[in-house]
Amino acid sequence: MKTMQANVVTPDGSVFEGQVEMVTVKTTEGSLGIMANHLPLVANLTIGAVRLKTESEVQLIAVSGGFIEVRPDVVSVLAESAELPSDIDVARARAAKERAERRLERAKQENIDFKRAELALKRAINRLNVATGGQ
Repeated sequence: MKTMQANVVTPDGSVFEGQVEMVTVKTTEGSLGIMANHLPLVANLTIGAVRLKTESEVQLIAVSGGFIEVRPDVVSVLAESAELPSDIDVARARAAKERAERRLERAKQENIDFKRAELALKRAINRLNVATGGQ
């Protein structure tokens, strides 16, 4: 199968660079799968996993929003934050999920900052899914 260059970068630097057969991301308009020679496009990313498929494996990267730029031979993910499964501390991510759930419940009751609490919970769940391969 034909490959293309994929890059995942954050303001802190590169997280992934390599040849892949397919890139799958979650955009604000839905899931998007990209293979070599895809038409050029730019799309907003949501909290989710970037799935990078090579001939021998599938690599997941947790991202918290950003953009994807597609050219026929290169896919660039410009993420606000991105973490490889090996970089995610599962215990810390579980604790963040529990804090976010409590904050979300409080926000529902007090009718304040609901969106911020909801986003924190989505980020924590995404990190856990990527770290444990449950995406």
